[in-house]
Amino acid sequence: MLNVIIGTQWGDEGKGKITDFYAKKADVVVRFQGGNNAGHTVIVGEKVYKFHIIPSGSVEEKILILGNGVVVDPKILLEEIEALENEGKTVSLYISERANVIMPYHKIEDEIYEELKGNLKAGTTKRGIGPCYADKIARFGIRFADLIDDEVFREKLSIILPMKNKIFKTFGKDPLDYNQVHEEYFKYGKIFKEYVADTSLLLNKFLNEGKNVLMEGAQGTHLDIDHGIYPYTTSSHTVAGGASIGAGIPPQKIGKILGVVKAYTSRVGTGPVPTELKDKTGEHLRERGKEYGTTTGRPRRCGWLDLVMVKYTHRINGLTGIALTKLDVLCELEKVKAATAYEYNGKKIEEFPANMKVLSKCKPVYKEFEGWGEFDKEKIKKEGYKGLPEQARKYVGFISSFIGVPISLVSYGPKRSETILLEELF
Repeated sequence: MLNVIIGTQWGDEGKGKITDFYAKKADVVVRFQGGNNAGHTVIVGEKVYKFHIIPSGSVEEKILILGNGVVVDPKILLEEIEALENEGKTVSLYISERANVIMPYHKIEDEIYEELKGNLKAGTTKRGIGPCYADKIARFGIRFADLIDDEVFREKLSIILPMKNKIFKTFGKDPLDYNQVHEEYFKYGKIFKEYVADTSLLLNKFLNEGKNVLMEGAQGTHLDIDHGIYPYTTSSHTVAGGASIGAGIPPQKIGKILGVVKAYTSRVGTGPVPTELKDKTGEHLRERGKEYGTTTGRPRRCGWLDLVMVKYTHRINGLTGIALTKLDVLCELEKVKAATAYEYNGKKIEEFPANMKVLSKCKPVYKEFEGWGEFDKEKIKKEGYKGLPEQARKYVGFISSFIGVPISLVSYGPKRSETILLEELF
């Protein structure tokens, strides 16, 4: 069985915890897109794990796969492998031979382009992700199949690096030295040679053997390069369909699609956020929710839950279940709101617009709920969903009915144990 977990908003929905939770019954965990611009946090007991590229199932010591749709910074990946091994974890990892490698020049390009874009800048992490994907599309990217074959790697680098250095000279950046770049990445090629495989072949083999495969999306639907709020997006396909493309598996093999929904809205970076709150409530959400980027440490923009964008997410992905996270962050608030429509130029809009000029002028139409105070976590552990306060259950129930998707899981704290399971994924 193969199931997919994706973010329904702008990322940071808590997919790391949810993937880790469901990974207990998975045999294989796969990242199918993105790079180390994504950040996933997993808390087991008192131990906090922060990952940027390696799949979250690593804590459970599952078979891990980085698919062809991922772009990989070998330095960061090596650091994460070593950190896990230092914790006594066995890392069973396969990297697609088709996955592209983030090179040093990609990071320099990232800085240059962000400076030049002005109001169109996406607020990138400057980790070189976008330029690496751009080279992939332009058909002169370096893939892991190239990195582990030094003859091919030398030839490609000798063609690509002079091109990049000409760009750097134009913008007053120091050129990169061929020998230094080759020496560093030749070492990575030797280290990762044992990890590189035809992961599409491997994945389909695992599925034919009856293994449970969990596909882990990075970021969220509204950062998708096609279906997100372009141009304020990431560079890859963050939607469920990206799992098929980014891992080399047939679409019909996908079973359940679990959408992770944060109980409010947050985002890092630029672009319109209709429900953003720039007041004490927004500050409450940020501080109580610890809304600071795992990768960058930047404070996130916070606001009420936007159900217009989540309903759009369901249309794009075909969600079969919702994992609702960070419900506890809404505790202490007297009133809780959720946007059910927008108002634009005096007219009601019920569907998420593609036009960013329109979206930037949309005012949310809210449904208001009574607050519910603090959770009695011991009661919840004993009684499960019924242990939640009545007003919290009304809020959760409304989300489910509005989107038209059942709630599979409710997370009421950052720890793995602070989870109400309503439906198994496997």
